[in-house]
Amino acid sequence: MARLLDKYRNEIAPELVQELAIKNPMAVPRLVKIVVSMGTGSPTQDKNRLPAAAEDLAKITGQKPQIRSAKKSVSNFKTRAGYEIGCRVTLRGRRMYEFMDRLVNAAIPRMRDFRGLNPKSFDGRGNYSMGVSDQSIFAEIDLAKITYNQGMNITFATTAKGDAPARALLTKLGMPFRRTEEQAV
Repeated sequence: MARLLDKYRNEIAPELVQELAIKNPMAVPRLVKIVVSMGTGSPTQDKNRLPAAAEDLAKITGQKPQIRSAKKSVSNFKTRAGYEIGCRVTLRGRRMYEFMDRLVNAAIPRMRDFRGLNPKSFDGRGNYSMGVSDQSIFAEIDLAKITYNQGMNITFATTAKGDAPARALLTKLGMPFRRTEEQAV
């Protein structure tokens, strides 16, 4: 079993029941999935960028990425409908908790000039999204073999009904949120 999953079941869930005053133990917020995506842009500019991004994403997540195609043609971005422009991975279960553990304990501390994650990036329904500007913060990536610096978007989907319970869950899972002005006072 993943270390973070075991911690969630034995420590975090009982704490959330107390903190959020939840009567039904099935109503405790939990992670459902983590979606990691990389957009590589138009293949007319560089055809080698998407395979390199897909290979790096597979190393980072431990799962083969799904190649995504453009749905519409956009002349300003030099893309046509059907062009392969990015890749994504949806993590669930054990892999999701292992990725979350590596992200919080190994990757985020390696970010340059890191002052905490934006606490306002919740969507109002209990989901949180963040961006990573460079894939090299992950230990799985060999810095000598990087051909392109590629950023990624990471979305955490939870069963929380609002932002406050989702923030409580993610904070207990180890997400280092930046302090807001209200919390500093």
